[in-house]
Amino acid sequence: MSVTETLATYVVDSDLSSLPNDVRREAMRAILNYLGCALGGSIEPALNVAIATLAPFSGPPTTNVLGRAERFDALHAALLNGIGSHVHEYDDTLPKNYIHPSVPVASALFAYAGANRVSGQDFLHAFVLGFEVESRIGNAVYPAHYEAGWHITSTTGVFGAAAAVGKLMGLDTRQMVWAFGLAATQAAGIREMFGSMAKSFQPGRAAQNGYTAALLGGANFTAGEHALEGARGFAAVTAAHYDLDKV
Repeated sequence: MSVTETLATYVVDSDLSSLPNDVRREAMRAILNYLGCALGGSIEPALNVAIATLAPFSGPPTTNVLGRAERFDALHAALLNGIGSHVHEYDDTLPKNYIHPSVPVASALFAYAGANRVSGQDFLHAFVLGFEVESRIGNAVYPAHYEAGWHITSTTGVFGAAAAVGKLMGLDTRQMVWAFGLAATQAAGIREMFGSMAKSFQPGRAAQNGYTAALLGGANFTAGEHALEGARGFAAVTAAHYDLDKV
């Protein structure tokens, strides 16, 4: 079984009852921290500009942007949630690879949950899986990926968002593989943008693109099935050195 399929199978087969209590507790703390960051960033100029600029292009308004009265379609809400929650950069950070893991995953999940009925337990489970997926992929390509100039929060966050939304949608293994392929082909973000509004745009786009990947994968929109380990896949293209045993 390929690395991509193995990871997809893990996400699809994961059962809520398998989550240890300490993992649940830490996940709830991470979500609370994320919400605090999103509310704090909800009045920042970056989010104001993005909302004013993108509002004319939104589809039917199904969900609120966190901390705001404005309503957008879920895909735009995911992007805007990501901008608002990362703009202050107080969101959680992994010490091993510098990923801000909660923003891409939670931004997509809150947008999805705004438009779809989701239980709290299922939300928490999906969050943990998305968090783990992006963390594993980040560990596999760090430090070469980061040192090359990639913004690892967004480039790996797109996989986490795809996994989380895909789990809530009930994707099967093959659909999740496709979702990961669609996430890989949208993985983007460069560190040259640090210090500008574009930095928070990047994890927002990861949330939006991961959500899109899950939607398309669930609709049987096909993608390359070796997105992580392929000779021209995510790891080989974006990192001079990598270790896929860490995925």
